[in-house]
Amino acid sequence: MSITREAITKAAQRIAPFIRRTPVMDVMVEGIELPVTLKLELLQHSGSFKARGAFNTLVNAEVGSAGVATASGGNHGAAVAFAARQLGHKARIFVPEISSPAKVARIASYGADIVQQGATYSEALALCEAHIAETGAVSVHAYDAVPTLEGQGTLARELEDQAPGIDTLLVAVGGGGLIGGIAAWYQSNVKIVGVEPQTCNTLHAALVAGERVAVKPSGLATDSLGATTVGKLMFDIAKDHVSEVVLVSDDDIREAQRRLWREQQLVTEPGGAAAFAALLSGAYRPEKDERVGVIVCGANTSMDVFGKLFS
Repeated sequence: MSITREAITKAAQRIAPFIRRTPVMDVMVEGIELPVTLKLELLQHSGSFKARGAFNTLVNAEVGSAGVATASGGNHGAAVAFAARQLGHKARIFVPEISSPAKVARIASYGADIVQQGATYSEALALCEAHIAETGAVSVHAYDAVPTLEGQGTLARELEDQAPGIDTLLVAVGGGGLIGGIAAWYQSNVKIVGVEPQTCNTLHAALVAGERVAVKPSGLATDSLGATTVGKLMFDIAKDHVSEVVLVSDDDIREAQRRLWREQQLVTEPGGAAAFAALLSGAYRPEKDERVGVIVCGANTSMDVFGKLFS
């Protein structure tokens, strides 16, 4: 099933009462002649863009006594827990053992029931699917469901209105729900570049192979960008509308976190800073007259962990 601009527009109207219209900020980056536009989606409810897809899935859903359930590395779980609370539903969130304590605490703060089992996201997902099959809870997939992609696509619709002159947009990739929704909205009218950690390179590996392949995610941003395989829905979109995928190191991501704090006073988690790392590291080098946008997509980190970047 294709994700259309019309469907994304309807999603935007549907979720408008429940989400924030997040701001943009133009910044100068050394070595780049034109200002870079940051889309500050880390300021979204629950600390990431994930609230868009969660609300789009649940606003009109028929939710019974079993409530809603999802598997998540952390950010999606927080978004589903937040949306469920706002809409009056109970939620059970399955998170893997690698999830950061900060993200688990964020989920708990919204009153969700947390099941932290499984070494990876895939194992947590299997447990979640078994629970859904047994109880009839409403599933909210993190990245491979039409309502999720349509919800994430509303970010691009919003950004197009805020910054219509962008030529290229850098987007971090985990399971691919965000970049899939964004690419579905822009339809190649803007150059979409995926950014992945070298050790969580699901989309890069899939595009090289010409098919979805499994990887073994590891490294700094695994709890947000550590999907084993990209979603089927987004991969069909990516083949047509994602221009390229560039890779960054964990050190590149750490430096991007530091720079976003020192220069813009933004506290970002590793996955949230990954797209900006592509510019700072030179993994993506814009042309002289190219206007670049960057999605700063997540802020869910503890201050203890964040503070170690500067010690």
